[in-house]
Amino acid sequence: MSELDLYEREPVVPPEDYVRMHHTVIRDFVCEIFTAAGLSDEDAQIVTDVLVTADLMGISSHGIQRVKRYVDGLMHCCVNPRPNMRVIRDRGATALLDADNGLGHVAGVKAMEIAVEKAEKYGVSLVLVKSSHHYGIAGYYALKAVEKGYIGISVTNSEKLVAYVNTVTKSLGTNPIAVGIPRRAPPPILFDSATSVVPVGKIELYAKLGKAVPEGWVVGSEGRMLSGDASKVLQEIRSGRAAILPLGGLGEEFGGHKGSGLAFIVDIISGVLSGAAWGLHVRYTVDTAPANVGHAFAAIDIESYMPKDEFYRRIEDYVNEIRSLKKHPSADRIWVPGEKAWYTMMTRLRIGIPIHKKLCDELNSIAKTLGLSRKLC
Repeated sequence: MSELDLYEREPVVPPEDYVRMHHTVIRDFVCEIFTAAGLSDEDAQIVTDVLVTADLMGISSHGIQRVKRYVDGLMHCCVNPRPNMRVIRDRGATALLDADNGLGHVAGVKAMEIAVEKAEKYGVSLVLVKSSHHYGIAGYYALKAVEKGYIGISVTNSEKLVAYVNTVTKSLGTNPIAVGIPRRAPPPILFDSATSVVPVGKIELYAKLGKAVPEGWVVGSEGRMLSGDASKVLQEIRSGRAAILPLGGLGEEFGGHKGSGLAFIVDIISGVLSGAAWGLHVRYTVDTAPANVGHAFAAIDIESYMPKDEFYRRIEDYVNEIRSLKKHPSADRIWVPGEKAWYTMMTRLRIGIPIHKKLCDELNSIAKTLGLSRKLC
């Protein structure tokens, strides 16, 4: 078997705890849930595609384990299932989209489509979004631009979960940054990273799977590092007694000021500049008022700077130089950003996505509550 057939981003897991399912089966089930929760068929398909794509890429923290969060917001408060998303400012290469408190996945796709259209005309673009909610993996939207042959950039703020450097309480979102760059042949280059040590979705996933949180991810409000039972750690975060650390960790010694600085800048562009909430004011998807998350999307037309063939040649020269560097003895290989997720996706498209049985039970329960008779597994 080839490396592509063998590679998956996650380590081998006990088969008795997981069910491997074809992505189309998962899509149909999840899409039916979102339709039953009030989304239009089109919007349900968009949200489902974002979540299933995350699972295909091995980013389980942002995959279908997030379904409950979104359904709760749709059914209780405060996500608008049928939003009237509209451009309220439009000037040259820029635009501002009001998402009308709809799910961020739908707003993100619409905004990146506008960004690509404007980049085609102006060479570059910047489209901001306000009055939105959580949008899943940032890289999904960057890849939407890549599909059209453009460089894509996607950033968002989020609910307060992260401690600003030298503090111990939640004040920043995990505020991811994603950049997608096309190549002559796949996989495209894709950098997609939270500006925190980990996204909260990873801790949520650990809680569902009964895994322990390692020391170095979370700090308590008294300054003590928290670890162990993920359910308890997550409860401490949600209650405000703990916070996720910024990328680089506690303090400045290993770069915590860099991670929190990046999150701060993302918040200014996607939150302050768009008219959305920022930092302390961004709400959770399931809260007493709309989250008012802000996003930012940019597209760059390569042909505005050089012929695309020349760009592709230069990119491959650069990638080959990176691959030719002396490898650390403990490293398996030298990876280019996005390769691991791409290989995982290509593999899982053929052999299926591993779904933990606890997650199956949760999704089945959601479906039953919504009046659906079918089960995922």
